[in-house]
Amino acid sequence: MIRRLLSPVLAAVALLALPMIAPAQGFPNRAVKLVVPTSAGGATDAFARSLGARLAESWGQPVFVENRGGANQAIGSDYVSKSAPDGYTLLVSEASSFIMNPHLYKKLPYDALAGFTPITGLVSFPWVVAVNAAIPANSFQELLALARKKPSTLSYGSFGNGSSAHITVDYLKKITGADILHVPYKGAAPGVTDLLAGQISMMVVTPLLVEPHARTGKLRLLAATTAKRIPQLPNLPTVGESGVPGYVAGTWIAFMGPPGMARDLTLRINADTLKILNDPAFREQSVNKQWFQVIGGSPEEFTAYLKAEYDRWGELIKVSGVSVE
Repeated sequence: MIRRLLSPVLAAVALLALPMIAPAQGFPNRAVKLVVPTSAGGATDAFARSLGARLAESWGQPVFVENRGGANQAIGSDYVSKSAPDGYTLLVSEASSFIMNPHLYKKLPYDALAGFTPITGLVSFPWVVAVNAAIPANSFQELLALARKKPSTLSYGSFGNGSSAHITVDYLKKITGADILHVPYKGAAPGVTDLLAGQISMMVVTPLLVEPHARTGKLRLLAATTAKRIPQLPNLPTVGESGVPGYVAGTWIAFMGPPGMARDLTLRINADTLKILNDPAFREQSVNKQWFQVIGGSPEEFTAYLKAEYDRWGELIKVSGVSVE
């Protein structure tokens, strides 16, 4: 009798458990969309396409990238934040969406932290300080001395008003007393074009865009903005080693889902992504050649990283004085 009573109860418990395990077991059974909140052709877009191609192989379903640029990444980020938490609409975004925009804009259409389900960090961008070859500075210390001695004669290009490069260079100016004019561009590439032409004096930018020009003598690399020296550039000192201890600048790409994604689904996507990030062939082609550095980690580890970066950038923005509204 007891066994007969227990059977329906156990069956009911099993049915209740089905929604919790079904998402990951049946995922994906149709195309998955990776939203990139910038225009096509940039570093984030290129990495998303490389990752999407490998996920498609792993999942046996199409994975396509949809660019939804505008409003400093807010349009695409908001779109994903308001999407169904079923894993079929995911966000591959540079850090601004989560840790800079909420400090820069009084009103955002999405919650920068609670508005997403963190899946994992993907890769970080190491940056270097690059100057036009005509600038009379052969070290970072000499560049700072020149900027103090001849105020407003040097200029730097950023990826746009309120961009990570704008914030970090203006922060550097505040803590060192350097006087360098800001010239915003719509992305890094046009800024590098003007840097090569001598229209601006310097940029803080990924070595992917400037290291080849440094090898030909058109530009000069003075320092890396990373905490440690960039492995591919072991002779390039960091800004911290060059008289500004503790200074670290750069950005990264995150993999996020809409809020409320089931934990097993999040873990499934996380595990499949980490497998790709740790694949030697993928690392060689899509990470090392692009000067990226893998972040990886569990959803919990990335959530903690997000919070720490949110607080750190809040302080950077406050000190820098950068404002976009």
